Amino acid sequence: MRIIDLSSPVDAAGFEPDPVVHDVLGPKEAATHMSEEMREHFGIDFDPAELPEGEFLSLDRLQLTTHTGTHVDAPSHYGTRASYRDGPPRHIDEMPLDWFFRPAVVLDLSDQGTGAIGADVLRREMDRIGHTPAPMDIVLLRTGADAWAGTPKYFTDFTGLDGSAVHLLLDLGVRVIGTDAFSLDAPFGDIITRYRATGDRSVLWPAHFIGRDREYCQVERLAGLDRLPAAHGFRVACFPVRIAGAGAGWTRAVALVDE
Repeated sequence: MRIIDLSSPVDAAGFEPDPVVHDVLGPKEAATHMSEEMREHFGIDFDPAELPEGEFLSLDRLQLTTHTGTHVDAPSHYGTRASYRDGPPRHIDEMPLDWFFRPAVVLDLSDQGTGAIGADVLRREMDRIGHTPAPMDIVLLRTGADAWAGTPKYFTDFTGLDGSAVHLLLDLGVRVIGTDAFSLDAPFGDIITRYRATGDRSVLWPAHFIGRDREYCQVERLAGLDRLPAAHGFRVACFPVRIAGAGAGWTRAVALVDE
């Protein structure tokens, strides 16, 4: 079995609208920190000079959103309404794990450009590869946008889905849709331009807002979908980090290819 990493890194050096703050306590600094914490919280006195080389264990502190790097959006991310169930939409820690380890299909949208594509484009791509996703398959959308990760262009130039495309996949029984772009919807600028030109509210983030009426999850900011050896015949594991009450959780998404 070959394991192919489909994740983008959390990198404080790259451009992010919500900047990542990554502070590192080196082993010597962390020794002092450990000593102070043990004294304050547990009443234990320990001189860090007694440690080998006077060093303990490095410690990283991060400030970031759950939508930084490769992550899974939970139904609660889409709004407070869940017309498909009694009670509120589920948070990321409430989602069934078996959604996130499934056979997968990759659809190539890399020739589509910036904007929102419809169900007709997805149908043509399924016809081209000769395969239709089965219920509970994970569908991955290769837009090529990951080439711009870490730059402002990553957030402004990519292909998203319109409402008809999302409904098509959900009608097939898909519950997890992934993309190598910043969002499953079209870029903000494209959406706002079309809305101002038409006044049609259905163009406002349909890929997300559909989640208020149909329960599903998105995996955003994938990477390396071009390294998959075929359009199907592999599995994807994308278990989200279990953050209590959160609308999203980071994932180290991988493809598992039998050889």
